[in-house]
Formats: sequence, structure tokens, C-alpha cells
Amino acid sequence: MKEDELHALKIAFTFMPQAIEVNKYEYGDDYKRILEQIDFVRGVLLELDVDPDEVAGDINPDSTPNSCY
Repeated sequence: MKEDELHALKIAFTFMPQAIEVNKYEYGDDYKRILEQIDFVRGVLLELDVDPDEVAGDINPDSTPNSCY
């Protein structure tokens, strides 16, 4: 994957809901599909040696809270 393609994937991932936010009440019958898609993108990022939990900080460092550890 090219660097600009990876960057685009990271940007798109930051706009996806967090899995913990996805439920049947908010997303209706699509919630399982949405969870599968989130899991798929997280898996691709992991395969590319990118920590999905750090992507938001990489893309938007000014709006990401500082770590306390």
C-alpha cells in the first residue's frame, strides 16, 4: 500500500464510530454489519503495523488529549 493510500485509510478510520458506540438502538438492524466493518478496518490497520487506537492522534495531533502515562 502506498503511503498516501494508508494516510487516506487512517483519515477514513477517524470518521468511523468507535465499536463501543455502535448498538442496535442507535444503528438499528445494521449495527452488526457496522461492527464487522469497523473490525475489518482495524484488522487491516494492524496488518499494516498501525495501531488503530493511535490513528486519531496521528491524523489530528492538536485535538487529541495528552496521555497521562
